[in-house]
Amino acid sequence: MPTITLPDNSTKSFPGPVTAKQVAESIGARLAQAALGCKIDGELRDLSTVIDHDCKLAIVTPQTRDKAADPDGLFLIRHSAAHVMAEAIQRVFGNDVQLAYGPPLATGFYYDMAFPSGKTMSSSDFAQVEAEMKKIIAEDRPFTRYEQNSGEGLSRLRTEGNKYKIDNAERALAMPSSVYRSSKPAAAEPEPGTRNPALSFYATGTPGQNWEDLCRGPHVPSTAKIGAFKVTSIAGAYWHGDETKQQLQRVYGTAFPTQKDLDQYLNQIE
Repeated sequence: MPTITLPDNSTKSFPGPVTAKQVAESIGARLAQAALGCKIDGELRDLSTVIDHDCKLAIVTPQTRDKAADPDGLFLIRHSAAHVMAEAIQRVFGNDVQLAYGPPLATGFYYDMAFPSGKTMSSSDFAQVEAEMKKIIAEDRPFTRYEQNSGEGLSRLRTEGNKYKIDNAERALAMPSSVYRSSKPAAAEPEPGTRNPALSFYATGTPGQNWEDLCRGPHVPSTAKIGAFKVTSIAGAYWHGDETKQQLQRVYGTAFPTQKDLDQYLNQIE
């Protein structure tokens, strides 16, 4: 019977395990509609996360109570937009584009990727990629998280043959569980017993049927929650910054809750 403490120090008790989304719905329909994710004891998580213990819970929305943009909301929107952009690029250029790494940033997001010989992306392709992103967002597909144990997950990735994802998975499995959610590199070797026991994947839709990516998360509930976005630039980048490694293409973008927010940002950087 979890008792959940909300930001105003009020509490809600439930007879059994409950998702953060269900908690938001119990507070009010408007909050549930605006919700992008949650923070459980300060840790940013998916709105679908099941809560089975006493905790502190904050529902993350696009804006804070003083109407300012919520940094956690922007993180979720931009992380999710990076996935949608990667899917759109594979739609345009083919699934032989190998995806490497796609994190959110303070002002947007990027995705590093390796294009096969004879293929490359330039700014002239941005409009086509954005058109595919709009289609994916309009499809309102849920971000669906699932996990595989380390053996199954690594075997799957090795079969798929993406060396970058294999490297990411091996690094993720070596990280302490607290790093798994913070998206920050491990500063030291984790203590015994704290390594991640499984690999997580996100499908934009139904696992096994829709586009998927190895990912720590978290994400917004569905593609329709991403808001306004733009593919902004492209550059070269070395894998893990190592100049002895293959150079990848780094595609940058940005995303905001509304078109007004996006336009204001674009005007500021012109």
